[in-house]
Amino acid sequence: MADNLPLLMTRFKLSDPDIKNSAPATKLINNVCVSTSDVQIDSSRSLWFRLFTPSITDTNSDTLLLPLIVYFHGGGFRRFGPDNKIYDDLCSHLAAKVPAVIASVNFRSTPEHKYPSQYEDGYDALKFIDAHNTAVLPAYTDLGSCFIGGDSSGANIAHHVTVRLVKNGEQLNKVRIAGLVSVQPFFGGEERTESELRLAQTPMFDLDKADNSWRELLPEGADRDHPAVNVSGGGPNSEVKNLEFPPTLVIVGGIDPLQDRGKRYAEWLKNCGKEVELSMYPDAFHAFYFFPQVPEFDMLFQTLNFFIHKHVHPN
Repeated sequence: MADNLPLLMTRFKLSDPDIKNSAPATKLINNVCVSTSDVQIDSSRSLWFRLFTPSITDTNSDTLLLPLIVYFHGGGFRRFGPDNKIYDDLCSHLAAKVPAVIASVNFRSTPEHKYPSQYEDGYDALKFIDAHNTAVLPAYTDLGSCFIGGDSSGANIAHHVTVRLVKNGEQLNKVRIAGLVSVQPFFGGEERTESELRLAQTPMFDLDKADNSWRELLPEGADRDHPAVNVSGGGPNSEVKNLEFPPTLVIVGGIDPLQDRGKRYAEWLKNCGKEVELSMYPDAFHAFYFFPQVPEFDMLFQTLNFFIHKHVHPN
């Protein structure tokens, strides 16, 4: 895989990752028709989500319910959105292959909007979905099986939104958080990890740029040991230990500078007494899911399918 990285990166740059896909639209993936539409939450802060709805062809479609995944995209808190082609494609595959109803959230970006704007937007998106469920989601959405997920910085947002939701669980009337999906989570700390030092400048992740992402996010004067960044800094006695935190899937790549952070995160949750599954992809670089050509692309959906259907609420 490492030998193919330069060619893949060249193709990625030539394809222009900032290309956007419009909605409403439909696409066919593995013989599943996925429809998209955009749902406005608060236009004053550009808070909205793209809804990905897979068709149901099951013979028991009258009783079949699909889990809901509320997804937060990566991009260092400042780049991309649900309408970027790379995330529109990713969430379309996720909708078709799990299968599930996907709500991919657009949140305020840095550097114009600092911490905790992104976490507030994520929390408010879940509250909106809970309050307007039948008005904005297909009838076959299983609100009792809601998974919060994200990749890279989006996985960071997903974690902090989940913490706030489980702390204020009584405020959710319909939605039940069944699990957290954390794909190559973007966490950090003042002390460098071995993998950060060894893989500091890889094609899809540059440590200097990552440090700048934290500076753009954090309040003036804060460092990388801020709790938004170094979530495990409090050790097993952190507030998470006393929360009903959902089962968590952490996916780590072997050519990703963030691999040690992901492993620490999984170990920290385990030490806090939480149910956690760590899935290691030895040949995966950061943001491998942008590339359908790599074998880990399909592995990702297989892993997610197994985890999500293991933890869906019995209908």
